[in-house]
Amino acid sequence: MRSVTYAMNVSLDGYIVGPDGSFEWSGPDEEVFRFWIDDIRGVGVHLLGRRLYETMLYWETADQDDPEFGDDEREWTALWNPLPKVVFSTTLSEVQGNARLASGSVAEEIERLRAEPGEGDIAIGGATLAAEAHAAGLIDEYRTMVYPVLVGGGIPFFPRNERRVDLELVETRTFGSGVVHLRHRVKR
Repeated sequence: MRSVTYAMNVSLDGYIVGPDGSFEWSGPDEEVFRFWIDDIRGVGVHLLGRRLYETMLYWETADQDDPEFGDDEREWTALWNPLPKVVFSTTLSEVQGNARLASGSVAEEIERLRAEPGEGDIAIGGATLAAEAHAAGLIDEYRTMVYPVLVGGGIPFFPRNERRVDLELVETRTFGSGVVHLRHRVKR
């Protein structure tokens, strides 16, 4: 069965964006960006909330629009753009690229995707969407890229006031910039 993973950049105090909605503190350096390029190779489909989907639309045309585009960015675009995406939104009526709007709840979409033939993880991006999957007990792995910054509030990586989940540390990696990747598997 395909694993469901939730991976995002997070501040040391546990937020994916700060109180002002900004996440410029999590701009990856070359080493971290290279990690994300390698990581996306293991994803078979990506589930996104509306805000993350709109942020990631940049990559749809960035290789044509950005004169500073380098080899790593081109490689990311070549992997990201053809990747199937499912967007959860109550306000969007259409999506671009290799994306489709979700036709059911997070649980229904994950059940459907797990039943379909396919390889690679089912990745979730976006804290609100991940909180729904978390509440339903559908996340198999939590992958945090912890940045050495305290932002003091904002949107938390982990849902608040939810049930206890025991985790097993599977992998750690410290980057030269002080960013630490942590990969935890849910104990079942």
